[in-house]
Amino acid sequence: MNAIVVYKTKYGSTKSYAEWIGEELNCKVADAREVTIDELEKYDTIIYGGGLYAEAINGVSLITKNIDKLKDKKIAIYTTGITPLDCRDYYDKLVIERNFKSGVPSQIKLFNFTGKMVMAELSAVHRTALKTLKKIMSSKKNPSEMEKLLVELCDADGDFSDRSQIAELVSYISARAQAS
Repeated sequence: MNAIVVYKTKYGSTKSYAEWIGEELNCKVADAREVTIDELEKYDTIIYGGGLYAEAINGVSLITKNIDKLKDKKIAIYTTGITPLDCRDYYDKLVIERNFKSGVPSQIKLFNFTGKMVMAELSAVHRTALKTLKKIMSSKKNPSEMEKLLVELCDADGDFSDRSQIAELVSYISARAQAS
């Protein structure tokens, strides 16, 4: 298999998942800041990982802006965030709308993993954004279940990364490689 795992991380969980995936698939792992589109064109399979920040996938424009150059590639994109996996339907709709204006291209499959949010490690901007979000959501008179969850998540503090979550992605990539 000619594959690469590329990631962009702010707090480390996306990198951890990239390393775990690279170990399982026995392929190269690279920081997105050190990879060019010309290098990505050399691979048959590209796995991209980025954290979610206000539904935006960190650095995914490396893939989305170059989708025409990557049209013959098998691409998996994984996100890391603190939204519980059982709530992903609602969140994924927002993530897809924000990152894929024309919908997810057919050669891309999306995966979601829980990441980490350690308050002591967050930047001042992220701490302020969380406080603002919590204040806005807490002030709603009839909050939806998702809005109530967002208030709770603003107080999450810990590393929720779990290597076992990569199993579906690894299986997907392995099956695609065997089919080629």
